[in-house]
Amino acid sequence: MLDTHARKYVDPVINQTAGKLLDFGLTATHVTHIAFAIGVTSGIWIYLGNPWLALATLWISGFLDAVDGAMARKSRSSAWGTLLDVSYDRLVEISVIIGLAFLYPDSMWALLLLACSIIWAMTIFLTVGSLTEKKGMKSFYYQPGLAERTEGFILFSLMILFPTYLTLLTLLFLAVEIFTALQRLREAKSILKEDAA
Repeated sequence: MLDTHARKYVDPVINQTAGKLLDFGLTATHVTHIAFAIGVTSGIWIYLGNPWLALATLWISGFLDAVDGAMARKSRSSAWGTLLDVSYDRLVEISVIIGLAFLYPDSMWALLLLACSIIWAMTIFLTVGSLTEKKGMKSFYYQPGLAERTEGFILFSLMILFPTYLTLLTLLFLAVEIFTALQRLREAKSILKEDAA
């Protein structure tokens, strides 16, 4: 929801950063790799008991993830870059979930359910993106929903900062993911009927 409706407020900073990195000689794919390398360490920092460093690496990687997309639009996007971007995003999320699960084993069952819900929601998202002929500003149709990347980062941040409520926050995230998956399924039904017409 925030990625869809609030993006216009941060786009100037994202576009300015993208321009500077392109001028520096970096490509969108370079920045995708950098964002991944930074973001995937967040789970390690969680497990090592450094929540503030975990948050910093998570949010820096998220910012660079937005920047690499802007760079691709300013230069040339590639299917390979899109594949890397989407798969790296999931690996960063997995690192956070694994870091939390190993540090707080009592919440592992809820974190496992959350991981399953993310798999289901992303399957719907990516399948609709590949089946529909609609295109957005990304190289495939970006289906909006209640839980987009920013909402996920906010919920992950709360989970990292308030471990006393980890199970409760994880179940809240799970509910948001399930709602988003159902929301996207409902939209997909009408989109795919339109494409078939």
